[in-house]
Amino acid sequence: MIRINVFVEGQTEETFVRELLYGYFQEKNIFLNPILVKTSSVSKGGVVSYAKIKPQLNKKCLEDRSAFVTTMFDLYTLPNDFPGKSSLPQTSDPFQKAEYLEQELSKDIGHKNFIPNLLVHEFEGLLYSKAQAFSEWFDASVVNTLEAERNAFPSPEHINDDPATAPSKRILRCCDGYEKPLHGSLIAIDIGLDTIRQQCQHFNQWLRRLENLSS
Repeated sequence: MIRINVFVEGQTEETFVRELLYGYFQEKNIFLNPILVKTSSVSKGGVVSYAKIKPQLNKKCLEDRSAFVTTMFDLYTLPNDFPGKSSLPQTSDPFQKAEYLEQELSKDIGHKNFIPNLLVHEFEGLLYSKAQAFSEWFDASVVNTLEAERNAFPSPEHINDDPATAPSKRILRCCDGYEKPLHGSLIAIDIGLDTIRQQCQHFNQWLRRLENLSS
């Protein structure tokens, strides 16, 4: 069995890995182990400083070289000390940004069993793959708003990372009572992995890379 340790930013992403990805990959003889990043000796969650994250990634890569280590960090709001952040090329293409930063992260970690991955632009972007899934929790006007926002972009991953218009900010603005730990993973489960993969090409490429480890 192939083992992959998946470093995640928060409880929602941890649940997403356990509930939506774990079973799918288990059928392919790949075992996923979500790990919530530590921000201090007593706190967990969030990539607030790369200097605090790097030792955790390094340690896990060295701990078991027969296992793989990957990340599920948001491209949106990466800390300034993140590899490549200060030299990021000027481009409006979100995939080019993510790929550049992933390459720089891979260079900085420098282990063969490390697979860098960034969500474009953040976890909530995946939820735009099927706005109708929000209807279980919110009224039709909310679904209509989300669908209109989704249709204004080529894909959910193109919904931008401006502090006022990032996917999470848009959802909070129109979904009164939205709580990421409660709704985020449940809505993603309702959407289903197939739909998310069809809508989100960068996310799908990451999963393909993990799948190919078994071939």
